[in-house]
Amino acid sequence: MTAENLSVPAAELMIVGHYDKAPGYATRRPGGSPSWLLLWTEAGAGVVTQGGASFEVGAGDLAVLGAGEAQHYRVAPGAGRWRFWWVHFQPRASWTGRLAPYARGGGCHLVAGVPGTVHERIDLAFQRALRDARWTPDASPSARPSAGPSAGPSAGPSAGSSAGSSAGSSAGSGDPPPAGSAVPGSATGSATGSAVPGSAARAGGAARVPAVVVGGAARELVMGAVEEVLVLATATVRPGGGRGEEGDERVRRVLAIIAAEPGAPHSVASLARAVALSPSRLAHLFAEETGQTPMRAVRRARVRHAAGLLEVTDLDVGQVAAASGFVSPFHFSRAFRKEYGLPPRDYRARLRPPPA
Repeated sequence: MTAENLSVPAAELMIVGHYDKAPGYATRRPGGSPSWLLLWTEAGAGVVTQGGASFEVGAGDLAVLGAGEAQHYRVAPGAGRWRFWWVHFQPRASWTGRLAPYARGGGCHLVAGVPGTVHERIDLAFQRALRDARWTPDASPSARPSAGPSAGPSAGPSAGSSAGSSAGSSAGSGDPPPAGSAVPGSATGSATGSAVPGSAARAGGAARVPAVVVGGAARELVMGAVEEVLVLATATVRPGGGRGEEGDERVRRVLAIIAAEPGAPHSVASLARAVALSPSRLAHLFAEETGQTPMRAVRRARVRHAAGLLEVTDLDVGQVAAASGFVSPFHFSRAFRKEYGLPPRDYRARLRPPPA
């Protein structure tokens, strides 16, 4: 499977790539994307707009865009380039709580100003993800595909020989491919712009061509690398600026309660009691810090939990709905389709095709 062939069902599509774009590059998806999108900026700057939120990203900023909201991102005005890693993915259930304190509205999240002490480790995680995306159990070490030249500290923002290719020249698309673009009714997108001259790998190295992952061990390896990036970024940046743990301790605790038991009979009142607040005060604090209501966070956590059960268990849809806290399979199916763009049964079928 290559990035040129995007006829992969949206629910299982996972793509890893690295770009170095010149002024004029832009991607616009009026219908949003059926998968989530992670953007890690190495150098230069970009502007990201999704839903009602818009913000600039620079070196050391991690943006995570949820599914289903109109997207538009581009090289920032006045910036000479935008060099960034990107991953299309479906998040694990536990990631929702980790990202919630960094919500900016419109389904997007910004972890800004990740300290330089963890940049090298984050870069290595992305390089590993690109390499592991092509991994197979029978691959020999000598046949292991290259992730391209290093983009670690030795190839930092001032290194003119940094890799960071335009996959538009090799994958037929000038932007992170709109996940599931070949699925009827899924989001479509358009892109303009080109790569920074000379951004393809030099000295005999290979350009970083986006890698598409579908199921299997490779997917779990890449998911592990993405989770490492999220943990490193969120553990070192406080929402709203500064380093350390997340902001208001009471909101942190509510998020932890939701993440620990998404299927429990949560309500605003029960969550407020757990942190000694009135329901109205909790609702205000929660929205202020996460950009969403407590019950929206609960619903999204339940859907993510259900997705995990559909992936790794043989429970029927009704049992998954009950285990995830939904009052009926109908309500579960409606919420799941809103989040993932397809019904639970189709999601499972595409992730776990019947044996040949």
